[in-house]
Amino acid sequence: MVDDQKKFSKQLIGKTVVSKSGKRFGEVGDIVFETKSGELIHVVLKSPTQYTEKLELEKSKSGELLIPFSSVIAMGDFLVISEEDIV
Repeated sequence: MVDDQKKFSKQLIGKTVVSKSGKRFGEVGDIVFETKSGELIHVVLKSPTQYTEKLELEKSKSGELLIPFSSVIAMGDFLVISEEDIV
């Protein structure tokens, strides 16, 4: 992988999370990963929108909304997710 294609977690924090159809979900508040393997598990939503309240998203023990990292399809100015993969 070329270095300019790598993303560090600190670069993702605060990015706006949108679906590929343009629906806004909120912002990246944190990232949950498996410590032994390094596998990325969830994106923790900060400032979730009203749209996310209608969805039955998984929640953390502290009540934060979680989006499976497997639904992420692009990272750039926004974190783009496939809405079909989370509902």
